[in-house]
Formats: sequence, structure tokens, C-alpha cells
Amino acid sequence: MRRAIRILRNIILLLIAAIVILAAVLVANAWRKSSQQIAVAPVAPVTIDEQAAAQRLGAAVRLQTIASATDADQTADAFRALHDLIAASFPAFHAAAKREFVANYSLLYTWEGSDPKAAPIALLAHQDVVPIAPGTEGDWQVPPFSGAVKDGFIWGRGSWDDKGNLFSMLEAVEQLVKENFRPKRTVYLAFGHDEEVSGKRGAMAMSKLLQSRGVRLDFVFDEGLLITEGILKGVDKPVALIGVAEKGYVTLDLSTTATPGHSSLPPRTTAIGTLSAALARLEANPFPAAIKSVMRETLQTAAPEMDFGSRVALSNLWLLEPLVRRQLEKTAQTASAIRTTTALTIFNAGNKENVLPGRAEATVNFRLLPGETEESVIARVKSIIADDRVKVTPKPGNTNPPPVTSTASQSYQMVNRTIREIFPDAMVVPGLMVAATDSRNYLDVTDSIFRFSPVRANAEDLSRFHGTNERLSVANYADMIRFYRRLMQNTTSP
Repeated sequence: MRRAIRILRNIILLLIAAIVILAAVLVANAWRKSSQQIAVAPVAPVTIDEQAAAQRLGAAVRLQTIASATDADQTADAFRALHDLIAASFPAFHAAAKREFVANYSLLYTWEGSDPKAAPIALLAHQDVVPIAPGTEGDWQVPPFSGAVKDGFIWGRGSWDDKGNLFSMLEAVEQLVKENFRPKRTVYLAFGHDEEVSGKRGAMAMSKLLQSRGVRLDFVFDEGLLITEGILKGVDKPVALIGVAEKGYVTLDLSTTATPGHSSLPPRTTAIGTLSAALARLEANPFPAAIKSVMRETLQTAAPEMDFGSRVALSNLWLLEPLVRRQLEKTAQTASAIRTTTALTIFNAGNKENVLPGRAEATVNFRLLPGETEESVIARVKSIIADDRVKVTPKPGNTNPPPVTSTASQSYQMVNRTIREIFPDAMVVPGLMVAATDSRNYLDVTDSIFRFSPVRANAEDLSRFHGTNERLSVANYADMIRFYRRLMQNTTSP
């Protein structure tokens, strides 16, 4: 009996020792990780005529440059008016740069550098905006296309996405030209006109034009992730996320047929029932979540700046990844960064209440993590549906995830430095862009793409993106101008 007690006591002591050792290892791993934030002295804020700049952006917002997937000329007058506004607002830059119209409405500017051997760069933005959701016009605090400068904000559709980026780039280059600044390497400013409906007419055409001229870009800089405040738990400072990767975009049409007939004599299965069951299986079986690639680097870069508990967890993903993953899955913003998402977006069937339809159709949109492909998505969808009656057809224009840009590159470090100079209170981490941008059309002319919008945003602001009461603060807009000005100084100075 005594021997059994001694053995039990020794087992308990061993377990306690193992727990203590494990805890020590976890804490040691956390403390061993030093900050990855580069030490940079903030630059003195350049003087900006904030109200004048805000009024110019407001004038651009008033032009309803809504892109159409089917009619390239739908809002031609608005685009032409925007082009005239840009030319009139930034005369010094137009005198220094070459302007080209591509596919009628996209704008490609070439600001020649002093060294023709230096690899050029491209800054991207888009002129088009999404429409206002029907029936929500009255929910806006100010009319959605007023471009009003009110209460410290520029209000209206496009103020943030993406005319804010476009005009802040132009404000920055206008200032630099007036100061007789000439870049060492050529700078392209490429402003597409159909980003919200794929960018195939604008961005792709400009990319192909550059490729035809033998242009190879050192990097492309496009809209993207933000400076978030209060969104990443465990961090008490703003987080500037540089998008070094972007999800792929795949849309599949699902359809099934059945014999049409009278609703008084329904068969055992119907087209609607068959397709609905298939869609229910897709929703019930999401792609597996995983912390890998970009998201793993995001968390490990952020870990040293976080509170103690979060720091321990993120510094020991080898053991605690399942717990971290479950935490990330609790919110849509973080859950979408760790899995390929499935979104049921369109369903069509039937046209009369007493007639059984002969066909049912649905559209499902997937946003692919790096490493996934259109082919692998289709294979998984067919496996989950497991019903040969349901036809799966990929939409044209689907794109696989682009390659991940290295954070070890000199260009990434320069973007990092610029953010720290203009937003010294923010920590900088690489991130994954979950939406699609025009930059995906430039894969043939560059290996490095950065997706970052120098916009401060909290959780409430995110709902304004493509939503109601889109707005951009005047102070934030001034900082955007300062950011692009400094980015060009840092990346193109002799």
C-alpha cells in the first residue's frame, strides 16, 4: 500500500514538474521574442492646406463614377468630368508628367525619373465607386454624392474607397513637383476605372501596356489594409497592416434541372429542393481554418507588442494554435483571414407560385487563401455536394491568389519605415488582404505588391466601407497626403 502511495506521489510530482517546465518554456519563448518594430524617428508634419484639399476631394465625390460590369460607357460623362477636374486641380503635375487614356477612361501617368536604369514603381488607385444600395439613400446623414465637407469629414461615396487614395496621391505629387523634386526612378500613377467590377478593362489593360513596353516594376502600391484601432485584441496601439498577400477570387454557378409541372402534383424531389440541399451542405462544411503563411507571420510580428497573455499564446503556436484559431474564428474580420470563405450570394428559381420550375440556379463566391486554387475549390465543392444532378460551372475571370511578397525585401522595409515616420504611434505588421484589388492584374510586371491605405479606422468605420455614411476625416486625409509624399521621397530620391 505504501509503495502504491509513493508511486502515485511520484507521478503527481512528475506531472507538476512537467507543468512547471512547460509553463517556463512558454514564458521563455514569449520573452525571447523581441520587438520587430524598426526604430524610426518621426518626420515633422508637412504643412497641408487641409480645407482646400478636402474641397477638391469633395468635388471628385460629387461625380458619380459608378462602374458597370456590362456597359463600359454607362457613366462616361462622369468619368470625363473627373478627368477634367484632376487636370484642373493639379496643373504642375500635369506639366511634369505624361498622361495617357487607356481603355477610354483609365488614366496612366508617367513621371520620368532621372535614372533610366533604375527600376520604376507604380502607385495604383481607382476612379470608380460602388452604387448606393437601393432604399438606403435616406439613411445617409448627408446625401451620398454631396461631397460635403462637414463636421471635420469629407462625406460621400468614394471619399474613402478609393478617391481618397487617388486624390491624396495627386496632392502629394503636385506638392513635390512645385518644390522641384524629380524622382530618380520613373513613377507610374495608374488609375483604373472598373476596379469594383474586376478591373479587367482598366487595370489589366494598363498592365498589358506596360508589359508591351518592356517595363518591369520594382513594386506596385495599391489600396488595401488599414491602420486599425481597437480591432486586434491584446494590442493597445494602432496596428498598420501592410497587405503582402491577397486572397484569390473564385465564383461558381451551381445549377440543377427537373421536370417542370403543376404544384398540385409535386414529385419527391424538385430542382429547388435539390439545389437547396447542395447549398446547405456547402454552408455546413466550410473550408478548414488554419494559421499559416501570412497570418502566422502577422501574429508572430505582433506578438512582442501585445499584452502578456496574448504574447505567450502567439509565441507558442506550436502548442497553442488550436486555442488561438478558435479565438480568431469568433469575428468575421479575423475568421476570413484564416480560411477560404464560402458565400452564397445569388439564388434564382421559379416565376409562378403554382408552377414547379424546371431549373434552379445559384451563385457562390469563394475568397481563396494563398495555396488554394480554383481547381482545388471546385474539387472540394463537388465532393461536399456529392450529387451529380448539380452542375458546377466556374465564372469567367476567376483568379488564384497572387504570390506572397517577401517582408525581407528592401521595398517592404521602405514602406514600413514610411508608415512609422508618418504614424509613429502605430505598430507595423504584414497582413493578408481578404478582398480583391486592381493590383492582382499586375502580376506580369512585378514580383512585389503592397496593399495598404494610410487610413485610420475603428470597428464602426469598417461598416461604412461600401456601406452607408462613407466618410473620411479631413485630418486623416491630410496624413494620407503626407504619407504618399514621404513614400515617394523615400523610394525615389536620388
